[in-house]
Amino acid sequence: MTPLQRGFLGALPPGHRDRLAAFARDVSIPAGTRIFEEGGSADRFWIIRSGGAALDVHVPGRRPAVVETLGEGDLLGWSWLFEPYRWHLGARARSTLVAAEFDAGRVRAACAQDPAFGLAVTHGVAAVIARRLAATRARLLDLYAPPGTDTGGTAG
Repeated sequence: MTPLQRGFLGALPPGHRDRLAAFARDVSIPAGTRIFEEGGSADRFWIIRSGGAALDVHVPGRRPAVVETLGEGDLLGWSWLFEPYRWHLGARARSTLVAAEFDAGRVRAACAQDPAFGLAVTHGVAAVIARRLAATRARLLDLYAPPGTDTGGTAG
């Protein structure tokens, strides 16, 4: 099973997965590259084939706080699907990232043209958002809660 058959794409019905995969182009992003900035224009997204990326949030007076790391099969970027199409987080390549890159405008147009396809993509992205929200909340509580406070975050 390839990375594009697992994770985000693997959750889509086969016909919709194939349709979305047809929009992909292969890219390689060097380790350490800033992929996107919080607040920037969300005009594309990626599905990671290999390597890793760190999602981070701007913290005034500090370095960006990493809230989640992504790897093979993961969707990198979801802000492209919802107006105002601005990144809610930032991202950096932790290692050389090989990914399928998608033009967000083309995918949104295909979603509008075929409501069943659009609903499947939207449900898949919504599931990613729900997982990321929970992970971000837990990570931020772990990072910024006073020592000895039970935050309900993940043990690790």
